[in-house]
Formats: sequence, structure tokens, C-alpha cells
Amino acid sequence: MNRKHTYSATLILLLSVGLLLSACSSGTSTPAPATSTENTATTESIPTERTLTDAVGNVVKVPANPQRVLASYLEDPLVALGVTPVAQWAIGEGNTQGYLQKQLANVPPIDSTLPYEAVLNTNPDLILMDSAEMVAGDKYAQYNQIAPTYVVGKKQNNDWREELLTIGDVLGKSNEAKKVLVDYEAKAKKAKDQLQQQIGNESAAALWVTGKNIYVVSRNLSSGDVLYNDLGLKAPVVVEEISKSGEANWQAISLEKLTDLDADYLFLINSTEQSKEEITSPAVWQNIPAVKKGHVYDFSADSSWLYTGAIANGQIIDDVLASVLQK
Repeated sequence: MNRKHTYSATLILLLSVGLLLSACSSGTSTPAPATSTENTATTESIPTERTLTDAVGNVVKVPANPQRVLASYLEDPLVALGVTPVAQWAIGEGNTQGYLQKQLANVPPIDSTLPYEAVLNTNPDLILMDSAEMVAGDKYAQYNQIAPTYVVGKKQNNDWREELLTIGDVLGKSNEAKKVLVDYEAKAKKAKDQLQQQIGNESAAALWVTGKNIYVVSRNLSSGDVLYNDLGLKAPVVVEEISKSGEANWQAISLEKLTDLDADYLFLINSTEQSKEEITSPAVWQNIPAVKKGHVYDFSADSSWLYTGAIANGQIIDDVLASVLQK
């Protein structure tokens, strides 16, 4: 064979092998395309919404990470979970839940009747409704056109613990909700033990005094739930009787019934411009044991006594301890 041809053939063969080895080496050391494909697949697999069924049977597609939540009259559980709503419940011109204003000072009010245009203007990505009554008739369909709408409870007065857990689940904050409950139960138990040691089995009542009427808190609702169930204070006979006659959180008490109120401790929620001394000075108050003993404590209507929730109830516990255990 011609040596020149042999040499050329050999050179071509060596170059071909070199190029082949280089290509293989380059492919082995550059796995970027595979990694890029994996990352894309992972990103695409993250859900953007969850499908849940609310308290009244609506199937709701809830955003996986809602950013603009409207939950009128459910601000207590929202704040407890570290969520700031886009608007807050109010009656009239900015009459909001005073006890939450430290956390909601910059949150605009929305009328408690939730007019369609007002809800639309908040631009929510999730609407939470406290009860079925709030979405009666065609209201649910109207709100659901604005944003996914989830009804938390069926009743007008739902158990605040169940509401907290439900809202925690809807917002993807179940663990946070459970921790809030654990902390609250621990606080309530400690306070109950302190009160038992200090005053034993004495009774207490909460009265809401307005310009026209006097209301007594129900046995198992609002601050009554805290006084009698969480703190173990004894409910007076009058409170037991009135609680059986209606379903409202606060029920009107007649002057006749007021004279029979056998409460050792009295908590006044004062919506008047009078002092507690002025309120309790008429003769109708003088037969109440708490008035005779000087065990009357008053709080403004901006306090948490008219509301319920982990934050509201925790503040009520603080008020009771500061009043009853004062030296």
C-alpha cells in the first residue's frame, strides 16, 4: 500500500476518534438540559388552588395562597392567624371592632351588610362568610362572581373554635390554628385555677348597659362562654333562665329581673356616658350582691366583651383576672 495513502488514512481515523471522544466527554459533563427539565416539571406541579366544600355544600376553588382576603366579622381568627384582611367589618361610619384596632388600624371599613359594590371595590381573591344567613337568596352567586366565596358555618352563632380551625384549613394554616387553640386553652385553664383558689364557687354576670336598655350575656355565647365554660364561674339563676328564652348573644333584662340578679361579681360593658357609680346608684341595683360588695367592674364598648374569638376571649380573661384578683 502507498505509504502516503496509509498515513492519510491513519490521520483521518485518529481525528475521527478524537472528535467522537470529545463529543462524549462534553455530553457527560453537561447535565444542564436534564436538570432544567426537572425544574420545569416541579414548578408546574405546584397547585395554584384547592377544591373544598364549605359548610352549606358549595364546592369552592380556593386559591392555594390567597393574598386579599375579605372576611367580615371573622377578623379575630384572621388576625390570630397572622392574616390582615382587605377590609374590616363596621356598622355605620367606621364603627369597627375596637379591640382589634391595634392590628387593623390601617384597614378600611366595609359596611356589615356587605353591599355588592363595596365588596367588588375591595378586589378580594377570597371571600369568607361567617354564616349561611349572610349569603341567603342570590347573595352567594353575586359574591362568588367577584371571588371564590366560602361559607364557614351554618348557624348565626357558630362555635369560635370550629371557625378558627376551618379558616386555618381554608387558608393553609392548620398548624397555626391548632397552636392558637392550644395556647388559649392553656391560658384559660391557668386562669380558671387561679379564680378557683381565690373566689371558689362564686357567681358572676356580664351586663351591657346602653342609653335605653340593659342586656345580660347569654350562658353559652360571647363573653358568657368565657365566664361560665372556660373560667368555671357560676352562672346566676337569672342568667340561666334568660338564656333559655332566646338565642341572641345578649338579651334584654327587665328591671324586675335585675333586682333578682344574684351575682357576686358584675362586669359592666358601658355604652353610656355615665360612670359605673352613676349606673348602679338607683335602688333597683342595690339588691345585687356584687353592688353591695363593691365587686362591679366596667369596660368600654370598644373592649372585647361584646365579641368572641381567640383574641377577644383572651382579653376578657385578662380583664377578669385584673378585676377579681386585684389586691
